Amino acid sequence: MSIENTTLRLCPLLVAAAAGCAGDPASQPDGWDSAVALPRAVDRDSRADVVEIDLTARVAEVEIVPGKKTSAWTYDGGLPGPLIRARVGDRVIVNFRNELPAPTTIHWHGVRLLAQMDGAPGHSQPETAPGGGFTYDFVVPDAGLYWYHPHVDSAAQAGNGLYGALLVEDPAEPAALGDELVLVLSDMSLEDDGALSPPDQGGNFGTLFGREGGALLVNGRVNPVIGARAGLRQRWRLVNAARSRYFQLVLDDHRFLRIGGDGGLLEHPVEEDRIVLTPGERADVLIEPRGAPGATLPVRWVPYDRGYGSTFARPEVEAFRLRLADEPAAEDEPLPAIGRAISPLDTAGARRVDLQLTQQEGPGDLVLGINGVPSWEAEPLVAAVGETSVWTVENTMQFAHPFHLHGFFFQVLGDDGQPVRPLAWKDTVDVRVDGTTRFVVRYDNRPGMWMFHCHILDHADAGMMGMLNVVP
Repeated sequence: MSIENTTLRLCPLLVAAAAGCAGDPASQPDGWDSAVALPRAVDRDSRADVVEIDLTARVAEVEIVPGKKTSAWTYDGGLPGPLIRARVGDRVIVNFRNELPAPTTIHWHGVRLLAQMDGAPGHSQPETAPGGGFTYDFVVPDAGLYWYHPHVDSAAQAGNGLYGALLVEDPAEPAALGDELVLVLSDMSLEDDGALSPPDQGGNFGTLFGREGGALLVNGRVNPVIGARAGLRQRWRLVNAARSRYFQLVLDDHRFLRIGGDGGLLEHPVEEDRIVLTPGERADVLIEPRGAPGATLPVRWVPYDRGYGSTFARPEVEAFRLRLADEPAAEDEPLPAIGRAISPLDTAGARRVDLQLTQQEGPGDLVLGINGVPSWEAEPLVAAVGETSVWTVENTMQFAHPFHLHGFFFQVLGDDGQPVRPLAWKDTVDVRVDGTTRFVVRYDNRPGMWMFHCHILDHADAGMMGMLNVVP
């Protein structure tokens, strides 16, 4: 079993013979995760509560189209970048170096850090020029799956391969949830010879639709195979790192138990028949594979209706496959209680923030905006430390928009004005076509300038972005 497989589950003696384990612990097949295992960032610091790594952005040759090389933009030469692991409360130090032919930064999506470490160029830090470096130094206060990506020419740079995962573990979390996999979902636009497609491919329509790559990737691989033992749970920690693609994943005759999302565990689990992730969102799900010994189970990407033409004549695609071991089903340990106490934020007396997601009409390049103003002309919103705000985000366009707020978690509100149950901490939420989404946020003591934007990165780069100035 690999380094990612951190949980062994006992095979009950009464079913040992039927399960084929002869009293030994039941486990996933040998090499079950080898096709998708992420390289782990090397911790240079021996202290138990400090994780210090070196991370370099550089162009590297990777093979996505079989037999052809792609000059991808990478972190440490891999696609995705290395998995960074830390524990709640750890100090994370990232000695970053830029060896790309363009300036860049790193945004630590979802992490409640100081504004100076958020990677927003011109607001929290200067751009890191080619040949230059920057040291990111922050504490990770919350368990959950987060991720890192650039915030300079975001659509092009993330589309070229710049993204990776950051997993923050809670030692107090129940064990025996399932054998764990971190799965980074993305796509990439490639030419027939394997070369990267131009980042402005499709012109204004490409920007409006949001550019989806033809190569659908799971941990940088096309349709990889994951081993499984029927009856043994797997825990999938998923992040949608695509610049525009929504991921809707279905496994026939199976249901998923969603136990967490953007900001860690939910109030209580929810059973669902599919996983839906907008760009930037995360999901923490349990799955118990079932089927005949030796069977292969396809996990399918199914088109999601995110607006005009987004489901038209688009075939389903196998995202990855589960291959069941050629052995009888095992019996897993009973599932422990999962969940956590989350207090609903009080909206009484909260300040209102009303936003419209808009498109500017006229000739020339497509310009999007918020309240009719593109990001480069917008004045920052202002809030105070300790204040609570209710944001109302209205979509006036024929495309859905995943709305992301940097630096702070929020609670999504229902039509009744109460937080949606089960309670959850979010940093990215979908705003559907002709829809309105409301959420409540409290600004803790981290003043500074914070971005908010559509996480279809083509839309953000076209102007659908703004700034929030949280003052002491």
